[in-house]
Amino acid sequence: MESPSDEPALRPAIWSRGVDFLIQRWFLIGLACVLALGVTQSARLEPLLAAGWFRNLVVFCVLFCMALPLEASAMWLAMRRPSAPLLGIAVNFVLLPLFAWVISWGLDSVMAAGLIVAASAPCTLASAVVWTRKAEGNDSVAILITMLTNSACFLVTPFWVKSLTGEAANIDALELMQKLGLLVVLPITVAQLLRIYRPLAAAATRNKTPLSVAAQCGLLTMVLIGAINIGVRLKSDASDFGLQQVLMMVVAVQVVHVTMLFVGYLLARLAGMPRDAQIAVAVAGSQKTLMVGLMVGVQTGITILPMVVYHVSQLLIDTFVVDWWRKRGQQLQQASQRETPAADRAP
Repeated sequence: MESPSDEPALRPAIWSRGVDFLIQRWFLIGLACVLALGVTQSARLEPLLAAGWFRNLVVFCVLFCMALPLEASAMWLAMRRPSAPLLGIAVNFVLLPLFAWVISWGLDSVMAAGLIVAASAPCTLASAVVWTRKAEGNDSVAILITMLTNSACFLVTPFWVKSLTGEAANIDALELMQKLGLLVVLPITVAQLLRIYRPLAAAATRNKTPLSVAAQCGLLTMVLIGAINIGVRLKSDASDFGLQQVLMMVVAVQVVHVTMLFVGYLLARLAGMPRDAQIAVAVAGSQKTLMVGLMVGVQTGITILPMVVYHVSQLLIDTFVVDWWRKRGQQLQQASQRETPAADRAP
């Protein structure tokens, strides 16, 4: 039993744990706050929807900040054995959109279109590499999948959104291609070209955390704009949003992400790829970047809710999966060491 004199000593520890929790979860907390703010205060904030130049600037800056610390030189290692990156790209840009399209048949047209936008986005620039590395996977494969899907998204994403939504959304595919080229491909290309200057590349690598925080603040800004759009639609007579539709969408998003996570892993395993490549294909093949999905949703007027739910889901679900993979890898390594004869391990 703790004495009263121990209480003052406990307070700093509790405070420290609270601060650590906020530092680790501030982005998810921010997501919930800006969603609530945008939906509830949409009437006051609606003028932001007309500021297209501001929205475009935010997208450009976010993608630039995400791409600048990315050490894409590592992807040349993965090019020596291109089967794993190609499989990851196929899962991310072919199997996942088609599977999401099938799942979307069970949703209303509003949520179905939003799910297709989320599924058509490229691989996320940040977390796919981080999660792959944490799971002791091949991060060079993850980097290559990330760079190639983001570089090709100006062609692939509009194609899938236009083809799979049909008449559910009024989309100018050519205009969307131009927007993605200028606001996604261009900042990533510029950032990687700037890394050729080694002092700048070293500075970007050292300041990876501040750049990531800046990018996440930009993401929250785009979520706010999308939430304002949702709030405006909720108050209109044409709104089809309902609790049942939202819950069904949440379940559909989990099904799509988790299924593709393990499909990527199993396909890589069946192809005889090493374990680290299997992990990279699974993670990078199933994750989607929030920024591009938000941009496409806001640009086309399609709801961003499925994209936000997808992003939160991949952060939460993949944390547990990656932790299990890491522990499993350690167990396999220990078992291998025990099976190795002592004579073989002797110096």
